[in-house]
Amino acid sequence: MSQASRIPVAGRPATVVQTGRGPDLLLVHSLLAERSSFDQVLPALAARFRVTAPDLPGYGGTAPLPEPVKIEDYADWVAELIRTLDLPTSTTVLGNGFGGFVATALAVRHGALFDKLIVADALPGFPAPAKEPLRALAARVASQGMEGALDIAIRRMFPEDYIAANPGIVAERKEALLRAADAGAFQRAALALTKLDLASELAKIRNPTLVICGALDQTTPPQIARQLAEGISGARYEEIPECGHCPQVQKPDALVAHALAFAA
Repeated sequence: MSQASRIPVAGRPATVVQTGRGPDLLLVHSLLAERSSFDQVLPALAARFRVTAPDLPGYGGTAPLPEPVKIEDYADWVAELIRTLDLPTSTTVLGNGFGGFVATALAVRHGALFDKLIVADALPGFPAPAKEPLRALAARVASQGMEGALDIAIRRMFPEDYIAANPGIVAERKEALLRAADAGAFQRAALALTKLDLASELAKIRNPTLVICGALDQTTPPQIARQLAEGISGARYEEIPECGHCPQVQKPDALVAHALAFAA
C-alpha cells in the first residue's frame, strides 16, 4: 500500500494517498469509515487508474473544517484538493455514503473541475424520519465519544448476516473508525447530513453519472437512491445484489467492476 502524504489544502493539513498510473480517479470515503475502507479495491483500481484517496476533514490527520459546517463545505474542500493536486478535468470522482453526498454536491458546485461521477449509496437528501437516527448518532458521540458510535456505524454499513459472519472485518472497521475520526468533526458531519437537500440542484449536474446502491442498504435505501439517478440528466442506476452500504468492503469486486466499466 502506498505511503500517505501530508499536504496543505486550503491552508490546513490533509492526509492523501496517491497510487497507480493511468486516468485519474478520486475516492471520497463515508462518514462511517475513512480512506482505508478502500484498501481492498485500491490494488485493482491502481492497476488501471492513478488513484487519489484522501482522508476527509476530521479523519486521519486531515484538519476538521471550521464551524459551522455544511456538506457543501466538504464539497468545496474536495474542489480545493483537486486544484492543489492539479488533477485534470478528465478525473473521475467516486464517493461512497457521506462521500457520495459530498461528490454530488461537488458536481453541483464544481462540476467543471472533473469528468465522470460515480455515487455509491447516497441520496438527494434524507427523508425526515431518516434524519432522526443521524441526530441520535451525533448526540451519542457528543456524550460518549467515538466509542459510542461504533456499533451503530457497523449496523449502518453492513447487513446483520454479514456482521455475524465477518467478526474480523467488523473489528477492523471499528478500530479504524475509532482511530481515525475526530469525534467533534464526526458529530458535525452527521448533523450536516440532516440539513442537506440536493433534489432541486441535481438538474445542474452535467457530469456523466453512475449511481450505485447496495440492494440491502438500509442507510441509503435503493428506492431513494434511484431518485438521485432520476434527478441527474442521463445518469445510470445499478444495484449490487446482497450488499449493504459499503460495497468497497462487502463487495469489492463488484464495485471495481462498475468503476472499470463506467470510467476506464
